[in-house]
Amino acid sequence: MESMQHTAVVTLVLATCLASSAIAETKKEYRFNVGPKANISVDTQYGAISVKPGSSSQVVVTATLNSDKAEVDTQQRGGRLEIVSHVLSGGDAQTGRIDFEVQVPTDATLNLRSSTGPLSAEGLKGDLSLEGADAVVDIHDVSNGHVHVRTMRGPVTLTDVRNGHVEISSISGDVTLKAVTGPLVQATSGSGKIFYDGDFGLGGDYKLTTHSGDIEAIVPTSTSADFSAHSMLGAVHNDFPLAPRHSRFSFAAGSSFFGTVGKAASDVVLRSFSGKIRLKQH
Repeated sequence: MESMQHTAVVTLVLATCLASSAIAETKKEYRFNVGPKANISVDTQYGAISVKPGSSSQVVVTATLNSDKAEVDTQQRGGRLEIVSHVLSGGDAQTGRIDFEVQVPTDATLNLRSSTGPLSAEGLKGDLSLEGADAVVDIHDVSNGHVHVRTMRGPVTLTDVRNGHVEISSISGDVTLKAVTGPLVQATSGSGKIFYDGDFGLGGDYKLTTHSGDIEAIVPTSTSADFSAHSMLGAVHNDFPLAPRHSRFSFAAGSSFFGTVGKAASDVVLRSFSGKIRLKQH
């Protein structure tokens, strides 16, 4: 009996060691020489992607693999670079996870995709496209480019985005915009909340839209904008002094407001079907 117990313990230890080795982390580094305005695509089914500025002529990719159940494929064709993770037979969301840390030239065009995320980009000046289902998206300190974000449930946060052409779409994720300005800023969420904290820039078109989520905008007294807010079924509140103006929409107290601040340099539209809308002053 004692011999059988000893054999069982040894077998269990071996199985545990094999399982541990199967999910042991491995780091791999890849380097690519690129020219100006390189187009870089990073796609991982499970895992995080983090992008930061690096050399002006080189892309450095550090991939962290959770096990031998996933692999990294790379392909470079001229100014286009593709990095893709593949889950191998027997892999799952844990063993098939690959996280990427990427350093790129600041003028690079980026396409990032991950189902689980998180996805983050900072300090860049090129066009950005980020897509994920549950991925948490964080973009900060970027300028002079197009920023496109699509999620299903993942929350999206943009901070200090300057002179951007911004388009955000989420089915149920919350959207947070802090100091985001540009010629075009659009954010849409089905049931998620949209929060804007900033001055709406100068001469831009801003449109924040939800179906059932609330919208809140906090702006300083120095803001110069033309505001139009309406919720079909939700309550609308305005704490900011607005000069009245004409609108093609009929005014209904408690469900809409229209007016201008300063010289009305930017056009701001806030729309919801059943969510609450509130404009607040710093």
